[in-house]
Amino acid sequence: MTTIELTKDNFEEQVASKGIAFVDFWASWCGPCRKFAPVFEEAAGRHDDIMFGKVDTEAQQELAQAFQITSIPTLMAIRDNVVLYSQPGAIPGTALEELIAKVREVDMAEVHQKLAEQQAGEEGAQQPGQGPAA
Repeated sequence: MTTIELTKDNFEEQVASKGIAFVDFWASWCGPCRKFAPVFEEAAGRHDDIMFGKVDTEAQQELAQAFQITSIPTLMAIRDNVVLYSQPGAIPGTALEELIAKVREVDMAEVHQKLAEQQAGEEGAQQPGQGPAA
């Protein structure tokens, strides 16, 4: 599979279309981005079940800002619409393959449960003075 150019208009649809998505935030003037591009493309060719997308941060500034991208390249791994990994910097192919394996191994039921608990805790903290009903 080849990489897909992601924009603010197709991002949600493309990322949600497969269970796992890897997104490369890049720019044409960025040397490390150009070095990482073939590594990312090779991984895309090896993993047909994963969506590999690229966000040109110059053309898609709104999308880059939404994900608080401050350094490029930034690699993001998303599974079931949850960001599991987001780090700036180019990584070698072996490290990318290890990351792909780790993302595949994540127990998403556990992740969703922890997120729900965290959200419930935040909602409870926003409503001071409301204790349990007697």
